[in-house]
Amino acid sequence: MTALPQEAVGTSFDPEQLLHARERTWTALHGIRERMRPGITEEEAKAEAMEVFQALGMERLWHPVLIRIGSNTTKTYRERSEPVRLGENDIYFIDLGLVFKGHEGDAGDTFVVGHAPEKQACADAARELFHLTAAAWRQQGLSGEALYAFAEERAQAMGWRLNHEIKGHRVSDFPHSVHKAGDLGEYGERPSDGLWILEIQIAHPTEAYGAFYEDLLIRD
Repeated sequence: MTALPQEAVGTSFDPEQLLHARERTWTALHGIRERMRPGITEEEAKAEAMEVFQALGMERLWHPVLIRIGSNTTKTYRERSEPVRLGENDIYFIDLGLVFKGHEGDAGDTFVVGHAPEKQACADAARELFHLTAAAWRQQGLSGEALYAFAEERAQAMGWRLNHEIKGHRVSDFPHSVHKAGDLGEYGERPSDGLWILEIQIAHPTEAYGAFYEDLLIRD
């Protein structure tokens, strides 16, 4: 494990438990997806999410549950949503930060209900851009800063606008915040395996919708 202070971990850190938390968090995300239906509000979806978490044995949240619907998918993490219900042909994303066995899981993905091919293209593009950027990390050994420069260039080439305020972050044994690592997009070194979350948020250049995808940077 690296000795760089931005990649410090606690005495109870176990990389296998971090991967377990990742897997459980993705399971929770898809459990919420199964409950999303036209007419549901973000607040209703978040309330139902707690039932999913309890069934999976979640210990606690390490960041608030974020479910964005429609035009709210363009908003940053700290921006407040406008009241909205999921439409018949609509887009939404889920962003979870959950703790299992003392370790942090973080997952985010975007989905479409009904028939909305342009919105589906946006959701697909966010996933593709994530995987392209993660591959650049694996193959080229890019720094955190360089990863987001790469993501910006690729997003533009794909016809989407990258949200510059979303720059990735650390995960670890809970709470990672004691290590004060800063954002991945401001990290001047090559991020180590299994310690950083790569976040990608894009938006349509002119329409009021976007997409989000995040996952742990791992070698396999």
